[in-house]
Amino acid sequence: MTDYLTPAGFGSGEYDEKRSRFLGKLWPVETEDEARAWIEDTRKKYYDARHNCFCYILRDGTVRYGDDGEPQGTAGQPMLNVFQGEGLTDLCCVVTRYFGGVLLGAGGLVRAYTAAAKAALADAGVQQMALWREVRIPCPYPAFERVRRLLDAHEAVVTDTDYGAEVMLTALLRHDRAEDFAKALTELSAGSLLAAPLGERFQGVRIR
Repeated sequence: MTDYLTPAGFGSGEYDEKRSRFLGKLWPVETEDEARAWIEDTRKKYYDARHNCFCYILRDGTVRYGDDGEPQGTAGQPMLNVFQGEGLTDLCCVVTRYFGGVLLGAGGLVRAYTAAAKAALADAGVQQMALWREVRIPCPYPAFERVRRLLDAHEAVVTDTDYGAEVMLTALLRHDRAEDFAKALTELSAGSLLAAPLGERFQGVRIR
């Protein structure tokens, strides 16, 4: 199973430029039919808009974008660049433009469509699809910050922190980082702390 990055959920954002409104919408998708359905749904919902520009990327290598009447290269491609630059896949983005009466020029359009796509992505967040190992670490309070820094260094995602007689940390580690973390934890604590495995599963975990 291959690791990959995809939106953590639906996201929306808006960018205004010289009275033109750019409404960005972003969805995680798995097929081209899903992507096309979201594009068509958006066109119907915003039928009164001047443009509904789109892009989508799938893990099978499918990449599509459309400028919907904007000058070539000023809408769909800049939107696509946002997600390719982040290494994301399995997504569909539509940016709807309500024209404000002032021409923006090619540079202004690229900036606006890029900003709307980025705003939608910021709202959606990013998740990593991977094989994750869940671990539980009983941790004395004096060692808590050092263990947290160690988890951060191994790109772990802490899912629960229980403050009792000692701190009980529950975290997810990518399968390829779990053994290195276990060794580092042993070295850090001179063998007094152990990461008890709770299981493994392939899933999406939000990383930002």
